[in-house]
Amino acid sequence: MSSCTSSFSTKVPHTFRKNDIFPKKQILGTLSWTKKDSYLGFTAQTSSQTDFVSAMDEDCKLEVNSAYISDGYSKEVEIAVRAVHMACLLCQRVQENLLSESSEHVHSKEDDSPVTIADWSVQAIVSWVLSEAYGSNVSIVAEEDVEALSKASATGLLEAVVRTVNECLADAPRFGLKGPDTDLDAKAVLEAISRCSLAGARGSKFWVLDPVDGTLGFVRGDQYAIALALIKDGEPVLGVLGCPNYPMKKEWLSYQNGYRRILSRLTPSTSESSDRGSVLYARKGGGKAWMQPLLHGENKFVWPNSAREIRVSSIDNPALATFCEPVEKANSSHSFTAGLAHSVGLRNQPLRVYSMVKYAAIARGDAEIYMKFARAGYKEKIWDHAAGVLIIEEAGGVVTDAGGQPLDFSKGEYLEGLDRGIIACAGAKLHETIIGAVDASWNSSSL
Repeated sequence: MSSCTSSFSTKVPHTFRKNDIFPKKQILGTLSWTKKDSYLGFTAQTSSQTDFVSAMDEDCKLEVNSAYISDGYSKEVEIAVRAVHMACLLCQRVQENLLSESSEHVHSKEDDSPVTIADWSVQAIVSWVLSEAYGSNVSIVAEEDVEALSKASATGLLEAVVRTVNECLADAPRFGLKGPDTDLDAKAVLEAISRCSLAGARGSKFWVLDPVDGTLGFVRGDQYAIALALIKDGEPVLGVLGCPNYPMKKEWLSYQNGYRRILSRLTPSTSESSDRGSVLYARKGGGKAWMQPLLHGENKFVWPNSAREIRVSSIDNPALATFCEPVEKANSSHSFTAGLAHSVGLRNQPLRVYSMVKYAAIARGDAEIYMKFARAGYKEKIWDHAAGVLIIEEAGGVVTDAGGQPLDFSKGEYLEGLDRGIIACAGAKLHETIIGAVDASWNSSSL
């Protein structure tokens, strides 16, 4: 890994706790992280000069210039982003095999939605990384369980998941993370997956993961996302969206996905034009959201990995705005959103996108409005929204339910108490317009 070096004068804490990098009490001092028995070890000395060394990038001293650095979940963000980057690489490999082989990689859950090896493998990877960082008691809520994998008839499927997980963990050093000393066996992989319990959703602080959001898009070679968020007291405090088919360059959005895949295969992987995947992230109160390219070729991850700030669109005229809606018709009403769009003067064709990539499109300024109104009986799950909501908000946008209230992530696995639907907008003016239109149209709808 390439080496970079710098130093800066700043206020850092005099006392440190294992899971608290920057406590409230500050003095001028020197902070260095060193590799110890724990996942992240560190030592501190007082000085007017500060050298900041990440234990996850042992060969790189991170260059920062600031008069003050606050905690703001900075450690958690960095670990989560690295884990999601690993998960994106895993998904890219599985998707390529899936599209080329169309084999037994796809299965069906009880609700008839497809689930692939990627779902279980990503859940195992993220669970393992977070557990190494924060201990085996870390609270993680995720979508998949191990029931299907634990059946006697699923031996081959489990073997494929274990193999996929270990191939991914072998690349951990490339992402600045320490992998296991030996390959994980089937028991360890199942334990990592099952460590993610829905019961954790009722705690005051927990991680929430959707290992592959938009599985239908995944198996069709279209858009999908890996979504990871940290919830505290009912609100997301950090969010990470891995979007392996969402390009860094906006102009690539003009291509249909199939053409983009063909072009990317014809273009050398080192070319900037093939930079089709990305990771977006933000932390609560930061006032900024960021977008990083996925790694290509043999490149190594060096924080912050060419991250650039993203902002929502400045468009507030409905006639110029583009709105997103789900591709799937099973759990949302396209007819109601179409009528609503017409009533407020939206003229552009809707952007129908699988998964939380819709949130990414709003945050990056590729669209201005996302509306989702579920059909009767459908409940929104927290892992389908938590990461995307925070990223839009920190990028300057607004996300509420259709009554204008913040989304509440403290009631368990579902967004209980949701008023009619979810509305995300690039700005307050558009948001007010949509809220008013919903109020005017709702009673005449069949939802």
